[in-house]
Amino acid sequence: MLFLTFLITKRSISLDTETTSLSAIDAELVGLSFACEEGEAFYVSIPPERNEAEKRVKIFKPLYENEEIEKIGQNIKYDYEVLRNYGITIRGEFFDTMIAHYVIQPELRHNMDYLAETLLGYKTIHIDELIGPKGKNQKNMRSLSPTEVCDYACEDADITLRLKNVLKDKLKKSGADELFRKIEMPLIPVLAEMEINGVCLDTEALNETSRIFNERMNGYEQNIYELAGESFNISSPRQVGNILFGKLQIVDKPKKTRTGQYVTNEEVLQSLKAKHPIVENILAYRGMKKLLSTYIDALPKLINKRTGRIHTSFNQAATSTGRLSSSEPNLQNIPVRTDDGKEIRKCFIPEKGCLFFSADYSQIELRIMAHLSEDPNMIEAFRNNIDIHKVTAAKIWHENIDDVTETQRKKAKQANFGIIYGITTFGLAQRMGISNLEARKIIDGYFNTYPKVREFIDKSIKDARKKGYVETLFNRKRYLPDINSHNATVRGFAERNAINAPIQGSEADIIKVAMINIQQRFERENIRSKMILQVHDELNFSVIPEEKNLVENIVLEEMQRAYELNVPLVADAGWGNNWLEAH
Repeated sequence: MLFLTFLITKRSISLDTETTSLSAIDAELVGLSFACEEGEAFYVSIPPERNEAEKRVKIFKPLYENEEIEKIGQNIKYDYEVLRNYGITIRGEFFDTMIAHYVIQPELRHNMDYLAETLLGYKTIHIDELIGPKGKNQKNMRSLSPTEVCDYACEDADITLRLKNVLKDKLKKSGADELFRKIEMPLIPVLAEMEINGVCLDTEALNETSRIFNERMNGYEQNIYELAGESFNISSPRQVGNILFGKLQIVDKPKKTRTGQYVTNEEVLQSLKAKHPIVENILAYRGMKKLLSTYIDALPKLINKRTGRIHTSFNQAATSTGRLSSSEPNLQNIPVRTDDGKEIRKCFIPEKGCLFFSADYSQIELRIMAHLSEDPNMIEAFRNNIDIHKVTAAKIWHENIDDVTETQRKKAKQANFGIIYGITTFGLAQRMGISNLEARKIIDGYFNTYPKVREFIDKSIKDARKKGYVETLFNRKRYLPDINSHNATVRGFAERNAINAPIQGSEADIIKVAMINIQQRFERENIRSKMILQVHDELNFSVIPEEKNLVENIVLEEMQRAYELNVPLVADAGWGNNWLEAH
């Protein structure tokens, strides 16, 4: 085919797919578009019959899978997944214009319409112009003729190529080129494969959990009505406020909104738990209702009918710190501190006949802080594998480390994680349920123990004020436009981000490196087990039993050598029949 021969001689090519769905797992191809030179693009229509569609798409397999040709796309992970469903794996170096803009300006929008308008001064054809506004009457791309789709599809490929030509220079000028090429681009196929793999759910366990939780929620409801002396809508903030502060008058001067309504949010109710038993019951009821509506009753509805699994989307360009987020469903926000939250993890299972394997970094934020601050006391504790929270407690309260109580260790742990993220005296007091005076003593004791941490925090804020941004170990920038604000609250938030972003962003970058290296080793060593989930500092796998030892060795090796800190990077591992057992 002359057209394929023409394309395959190019060093780089911009590509796009037109499909029937925003969900890559369910999408069927309507057409393919390509661009090699600015102002010139090509569209290939794909027939609706599956066999004919596969034949036509297969023609372009040598192009898509040619490792010598750079592939340019806007959110190319989507195209990767759609084409995988047609037996094609996009190979070669990637240049994703959405991600390129994200690493340059993480706080801004990254969709094509916005990028075209701001970077090229070009107004694109909006999808609504073709298929109409969102709603039940919206058309499908399949219902349009190839002629109607052609200009839109060609424009997508052409504009993506033009954006790449603008963004490649901006990447170099911003110092983000290496981060983009060595971390974000190799991560795309890793995330795509995880999304394609999906996660299995034990629906019977979810149904049983739903039954138990509903019973308990009903119990809280009855307790609340008895304590209130009447029934009311517990989901209504106004009615809850009227009961707590109007009828029961549990405090003298309750907070009110501008409209005069009582404030009954989580923070306020947590601070009032000791005032009246009804408050704890309301918090428990709310927590149970949220778990039921957000996860337990919602997850089974998200199981894909074709695959029988849940396919979350891992978003690379959503957070300002570099952390991945997940959506539809959000599996990174499943609460793990409470026993009730942990029950949800019990419902995530490996593939049939496989084991669930979980590996997570041990205290990675504190290890990064030790590296960045170069504090000798913190470094010594990690290098000697001593419990960092006990070390902190011993030094703050001048105890022998063997005499540190569990209460002291718990307070030191809260201080360790709170202070490195810039927590205030008031914030620490609230979190620990202690007086401001005691919180102040703990913070002072902490900085006496780790003086270089104090220096690092001060320097981070000072540098941010001067440069307007902070950076991770991999030169990922977090811009802080409010760092010099005259508003103390706004400035304080930016200052906390100046401390937080280098740590949280470095953690995100390190686990991304680990994910890339693990996946590449799996491919090199023909491992059939699969990486299925990433949750901040944790990776989860569905493992074939005979590969158990091999997978554990690969995962721990690659996690622990993802970056050379001046303290050891340590990963812990666990096995089970479900996520809860493994972690």
